[in-house]
Amino acid sequence: MTQQLRSMLFAPGNKAELLQKFTKIQPDAAVIDLEDAVPDSEKNAARENVKEFGTSFKNEKFSVFVRVNPVSSEFFESDIQATGPEIDGIVIPKISSVEELQKAESLLSTSALANRIVVGIETVRGLTSAPDILLRSSVIAAYFGAEDYIADLGGVRTDSNEEVFFARSQMGIAGRLTGIPVIDQIVANFSDTERFKRESRQARSLGFTGKLCIHPSQVSLANESFSPTEQEISRAKELLSNYEEAVSQGSASIVFDGQMIDEALAKQARRILDLSD
Repeated sequence: MTQQLRSMLFAPGNKAELLQKFTKIQPDAAVIDLEDAVPDSEKNAARENVKEFGTSFKNEKFSVFVRVNPVSSEFFESDIQATGPEIDGIVIPKISSVEELQKAESLLSTSALANRIVVGIETVRGLTSAPDILLRSSVIAAYFGAEDYIADLGGVRTDSNEEVFFARSQMGIAGRLTGIPVIDQIVANFSDTERFKRESRQARSLGFTGKLCIHPSQVSLANESFSPTEQEISRAKELLSNYEEAVSQGSASIVFDGQMIDEALAKQARRILDLSD
């Protein structure tokens, strides 16, 4: 199973022709969506595709997840029953409290997916509860859903992202406090590659490890954006070499590339090298 979650590509579970493309696109995580992208009349067909494609994707390099309907919906239990052990994890949207997640955990208690949950933080209450939700041992990752969050807030979605800056910052902090990777919001206009790259840079600076993708063209952008560049790697190696030499000689800081470097910046360099591995 892929360890990185730089790109999580969603496709409607009832669209077999789109699910087949995962193999060619190779996102870090392929998500078979049973939720909003699938009309109620197509839910059963989508569940059948989960069984078929879960098996056919078994030897692929990417992880395979299924996004089920919310815990409170009439579809949740049927979605769970259709998701077998060949799936790498389950994505549960709109988790707003620890109690709601515990209900899902209880229903999943006999499933191989019981400790492979990606939670969607998409409400105001969910955001305020995010650190506690992410601390649950069942959670392996979380994503921030800006569109549902703003709808719940009663706010207005804008291109500037100013209205979700605080929420995204809080998600980055929750991820750091719990050690859980957090994945950033979608860019609905999939033809706007500049916005996607700009948002990805912002997200990485806020502590996110990847981005939700709704179109194949976004996958390579996400993978590139959340991977260190060769220039970053080279600079990090040189910085650490100089810094560690200075430390060995009894100095806790150095001047490198016009900057004062201490342990905090050395940690950032080590993280870049960790990501490059």
